[in-house]
Amino acid sequence: MYIIKIKGKVKIPDYVQIRDEQFTLLAYFRADRPERALQKVGLAEKEEQIKEIIAELPFGKVQKLELK
Repeated sequence: MYIIKIKGKVKIPDYVQIRDEQFTLLAYFRADRPERALQKVGLAEKEEQIKEIIAELPFGKVQKLELK
């Protein structure tokens, strides 16, 4: 899987995309509210780890999502 953080503008918040190996969109959610989206794609148990990755992730850079 891959993760991308998109910078919001003025009233539009920052968003995060999680994509699979073929870059098909799996989840698209606000960076500050990942809970429901992660639950829908079966990553609820990895929520804390993903929040840490989001906090460190630079905007606009596609990064391989390596979960432990």
